Amino acid sequence: MAVKASTFGVGPATNITEAKGIREDLTDVIYNISPTETPFMSNIGRTKCTGTLHEWQTDSLAAVDSSNQQLEGEDYDSGTLEVGVATARPTNYTTISAKTLIISGTHESVLKAGRKSEIAYQVAKKGKELKRDIEALLSGKQAPVVSASTTSRKTRALESWIDTNTSETGSTHASTYVVTDGTARDLTETLAKAAIQAAWTSGGDPEMMLCGPVNKQNISSQFSGIATMYREQSGVGPGTIIGAADIYVSDFGELKVVPSRFSRDRTISIIQKDMWAIAYLRPFKVYDLAKTGDAEKRLLLSEYTLESRNEAASAKVADLNTALL
Repeated sequence: MAVKASTFGVGPATNITEAKGIREDLTDVIYNISPTETPFMSNIGRTKCTGTLHEWQTDSLAAVDSSNQQLEGEDYDSGTLEVGVATARPTNYTTISAKTLIISGTHESVLKAGRKSEIAYQVAKKGKELKRDIEALLSGKQAPVVSASTTSRKTRALESWIDTNTSETGSTHASTYVVTDGTARDLTETLAKAAIQAAWTSGGDPEMMLCGPVNKQNISSQFSGIATMYREQSGVGPGTIIGAADIYVSDFGELKVVPSRFSRDRTISIIQKDMWAIAYLRPFKVYDLAKTGDAEKRLLLSEYTLESRNEAASAKVADLNTALL
């Protein structure tokens, strides 16, 4: 049937684009695809520090002496007593990470879709952004830097710390702990197995492989030590094929393979989690900044450092290609 020309909302004089009073169709949900996982920070410990130069102590046992067999009635005089070995005293500087925001008084007061308070929404958003920044910094290769009048303090990061058990083609740790990348090569299971063994031989119990997205896929496709390639279906047996390696079974225990959007694909870090911690001088906090006009200002800030309780318990495979194999 034809539509009458006088029908409101259809006719040439009153079509839907000219009608007044129609409410907008705007959902009350804000969709955000940006990732917020922080696998390194979430898996390691948390502690406190009380100064901008954070210090702690590490120690190790003497090398095994298989010839340690003594005479009966041996006289242990001062000439045969062993001298004690002092503990090591590593250090790291704290660094400050911050986010700011400013919201006009009008915008805070108007009716908004998806949130009641713009300040509360933006503070929550900035908090997630701040955690991502810290995750990327801590899991990278940054060397420590002491503060100066125009230089901020910088904390020594994960790749810079791991120095004892490394597989690399030319990466170097200078006396300033600067990591210089070498010639890239393909990731192989042999490289990873050797690094795991080195950490275990040093006394560690590695339990996590932290890697970027490309080498997470390369591990899934190239490594034979994947725990299972099938998911059991109740009453049926092996069913769905698994294309991801979540657990790698090595000769020295199981390691969880954890992808990180913030780790470099050039390096796989093999970690004993309890040998690492983030030490907070100032935990995450929101500060109200001085009001200088018709707006609200906020500062989100944290001051922290990375505590490497004994880097020899971990290992890394460096200088890797960043393409799928």
